[in-house]
Amino acid sequence: MRNEVKQQIPMQNSQRTMLASINITIRCSNTNLARKMTSMKLLLCLFLFAGSCFLRGLQVLGHPDYADALAKSILFFQGQRSGRLPVDQRITWRSNSGLSDGSAANVDLTGGYYDAGDNVKFGFPMAFTTTMLSWSVIEYGKRIGPQLGNARAAIRWAADYLLKCAAQSPGRLYVGVGDPSADHHCWERPEDMDTPRTVYWVSQSSPGSDVAGETAAALAAASVVFRVADRSYSKQLLAAARAVMAFAMQHQGRYSDSLGGVMCPFYCSYSGFKDELLWGAAWLFRATNDAFYLNYTRSLAANDDTDIFSWDNKFAGARRAFVDKDSSFAQFEHQAEDFMCRILPGSSSSSTQYTTGGLMYKQSSANLQYVTSISFLLFTYAKYIAPSKHTFTCGNLMVRSSTLKSLAKRQVDYILGQNPLNLSYMVGFGARYPRRIHHRGSSLPSMATHPGRIGCQAGFQYYSSSSPNLNILTGAVVGGPDQSDAYSDDRGDYSRSEPATYINAPLVGSLAYLAATYGS
Repeated sequence: MRNEVKQQIPMQNSQRTMLASINITIRCSNTNLARKMTSMKLLLCLFLFAGSCFLRGLQVLGHPDYADALAKSILFFQGQRSGRLPVDQRITWRSNSGLSDGSAANVDLTGGYYDAGDNVKFGFPMAFTTTMLSWSVIEYGKRIGPQLGNARAAIRWAADYLLKCAAQSPGRLYVGVGDPSADHHCWERPEDMDTPRTVYWVSQSSPGSDVAGETAAALAAASVVFRVADRSYSKQLLAAARAVMAFAMQHQGRYSDSLGGVMCPFYCSYSGFKDELLWGAAWLFRATNDAFYLNYTRSLAANDDTDIFSWDNKFAGARRAFVDKDSSFAQFEHQAEDFMCRILPGSSSSSTQYTTGGLMYKQSSANLQYVTSISFLLFTYAKYIAPSKHTFTCGNLMVRSSTLKSLAKRQVDYILGQNPLNLSYMVGFGARYPRRIHHRGSSLPSMATHPGRIGCQAGFQYYSSSSPNLNILTGAVVGGPDQSDAYSDDRGDYSRSEPATYINAPLVGSLAYLAATYGS
């Protein structure tokens, strides 16, 4: 948390020069006039001093350009696209890639997003990304303004892929394309990929309730986004969501168990699958108002306490989604507030650490993913309780809507550069931002500048280079600083320098709120 520091503000050189000039040019023998001139000099001094305070206050108290950050946070997803790129592609250093994805299983699995700085399509985090992008639009669509079309396009790019994963083979849900181990031993552009594009799926005999529940949530949430904009597409998404959710409920198990070591250590289902069943049911209930899904959640008895929200653990998000649907669900409201109490500094039940600079600190690896997800929940719960002026207590701490919004805003501001390093953790935003991010496509020459193939091992010369990345992945938010607010702009430090779709997705909603509230 920031501490207020009272300090004297030294007079600027230009102010000293002006006062010296006044002193030199005053030549007056009349005593009264001299006194008047002295008074004028003092008033001018006070005016200049106050002006200095005012200008410095703007620098400290001014807000980042949230509208610009919002536009860039959405643009980032174009840099993660797999498949055949559209004519309106704005990140132009990217080209077509993964055009035969799915062929190993005789299906079409082209499209979707690469999860982070590699060239693998992991269905679990991609589905979470889709759910959070959709929730951002559902919650703040009226605030997104001119970026609404771009946000819908980002959602549709993922939803189209998830539809392919869900609907092409009865009894199967495709959950990944690309051999993670082989991919991570190469440093090559997605356009040059020659590693195995192995296809992975879950089925009745190899269940994956976690990835299926998340995929159902993503499809259901996306169906709400397109309910008015494209009713036919919305119905298609919802039908697929129902089918995938039924599969998740009927054939229970962790997908990382079913698929052996393929998804671990990359995206293991550490929290199990009960949270995804709750999450999927919450979004199906929100999309359909079908009491079946509400009753199902009650049968789960999912009362797990949590202080985190991420692609793996959805308990906090699911409870918040239910509260938004109907404020009469006292159980979910209580659980949502218990979560907030575990996050808020000053709360007697807080289990969340903060850096000296005020950043929420949950994990040493890719910490900003937790910051953006939790901040989103803080903003949305603040929005929910604001109209009724509802308050709750965390021990002796009285919590209001403004309490939650203030903390969430400080987290976003930190990401955008209001931190001890004065460094924006969003690429392309502000004067100072990471230049050596852990991202294959960004660090290697584009196809336009280097049409020839760059092989698996040949690309490591760019990985090892101390030079800035050759292509700017605009809007990418990296993993972030360490517990001491320190950040080394090091491509090799993937835990802090690698961007990911699930870092950006919840940030879109928070930035939409802030842009509408504070302007640009």
